[in-house]
Amino acid sequence: MKYPLTLSFKLLALGSRIYVRDADGALVGYVKQKLLKLKEEINVYADEEQKIHLYTIKADRVLDFSAKYNFTDSRGNQIGAIKRRGMRSIWKANYEIFDQSDDSNLQISEENAWVKVFDSLVGEIPIVGMFAGYVFNPAYLVARPDGTTIARLAKQPAMFEGKFVLEKMTNLSEEEEVRVLLSVLTMTLAERARG
Repeated sequence: MKYPLTLSFKLLALGSRIYVRDADGALVGYVKQKLLKLKEEINVYADEEQKIHLYTIKADRVLDFSAKYNFTDSRGNQIGAIKRRGMRSIWKANYEIFDQSDDSNLQISEENAWVKVFDSLVGEIPIVGMFAGYVFNPAYLVARPDGTTIARLAKQPAMFEGKFVLEKMTNLSEEEEVRVLLSVLTMTLAERARG
């Protein structure tokens, strides 16, 4: 994949539709989240027509704060998973990323919790809240257990759309790249639902 990757979605759409584009603007992934599903299941496609299925992200339980989301490829092979770190995530977003053997080997944490707090508070103010997306832009770090940052996801200023840029900070294997991308997609949807 050619980095940085851009994740964008319309804020006023009924179901989440995320477009993932590489540095050249080519579509590398398309997500259309279905509404009102008790057990979350998200499909990632290579095209907007949804003809080429790439990955499935599926929750292991029904409507739960600490659900684990498992990643599988189009053949059903386990790729990895992501899980929110319980009560610590109420204040600051923290997630664990698991490999295909179910070993936790990466984590996502919010760079600065205050940015999200101000973004949420100002976003609720009529008229003024429309411009919160230009001022408060949270960022998330993907790191190894030793603290080495391997990727950074940052919200970009945008009106009426959510736009995030994923930058790779070090060399990653192809499997790690896929796990990181699926993890930030899942986290972005979860954090968007939280507000």
